[in-house]
Amino acid sequence: MLLLDGNALSKTIKEEIKLAVDQLREEGRKIPHLAAILVGNDGASETYVGHKVKSCEQVGFKSTLLRLSDEVNEEELLQIISQLNQDADVDGYIVQLPLPKHIDSNKVLMAIDPKKDVDGFHPVNMGRLALNMPSYVPATPMGIMTILERYRIETTGKHCVVLGRSNIVGRPMSILMSRAGYPGNATVTLCHSQSSDLKEQCLKADIIIAAIGKPAFLTADMVKEGAVVIDVGITRVEDPSKKTGFRIAGDVDFEAVAPLCSAITPVPGGVGPMTVTSLLINTLKASKHEIYSA
Repeated sequence: MLLLDGNALSKTIKEEIKLAVDQLREEGRKIPHLAAILVGNDGASETYVGHKVKSCEQVGFKSTLLRLSDEVNEEELLQIISQLNQDADVDGYIVQLPLPKHIDSNKVLMAIDPKKDVDGFHPVNMGRLALNMPSYVPATPMGIMTILERYRIETTGKHCVVLGRSNIVGRPMSILMSRAGYPGNATVTLCHSQSSDLKEQCLKADIIIAAIGKPAFLTADMVKEGAVVIDVGITRVEDPSKKTGFRIAGDVDFEAVAPLCSAITPVPGGVGPMTVTSLLINTLKASKHEIYSA
């Protein structure tokens, strides 16, 4: 069984990005600049954004963190987004989700300039992705594709089952795995809460991508011998034995499923680190205008 180590791969790619940034600096060119908007003080969001800021420092990016009160109104947030859209020094930025209930997340998403949408969530980027045009790929799906590529997991002609149909992971993964090229060229089945034959579909799968948000949802009786399993889940589960009072659980019953697999990602330390690294890759592309011309 091959452990698909996202931590190790993330470290390697960050070193590659740092070399690219050092080269930009030597040539006197612009250093990539990533900004993040954090509304409120949600613990998980604080952690995620903290990882992103730290990663920027590791590779030599400029970073800006804009902290806003959870009482900020929608108009004020949209004004800040407008300012970031017009700031030539900021190459890309993210608005950390979830947002307070009094703010329309879709309205915020639509206000982001697609050229600076390094999260890849804007409909323009999602549409370009569906049409196989250059686009910013959402960070988690991009991280998964990078894992498959760097670990040389065969995908052509394979049956891939994606568990979950969210716009952040499930839907873009189904597009990426089915498109021409490598990784890709797979036959994809997208399963969700209304799928009546979910277990049967999983048992046929050569590759399972679990992004359903339910701890230990994928069990050993749902996985065939030799399958590749990618666990996207990250849920805080109460655990009195931990100093924090909780542990991080994936969507896969790792201990039971791993012995069946030819390759599997752990949680934590699998897809998570690659999500942050993918955001850095998108920001580097934005600074070089690789997706959209200046």
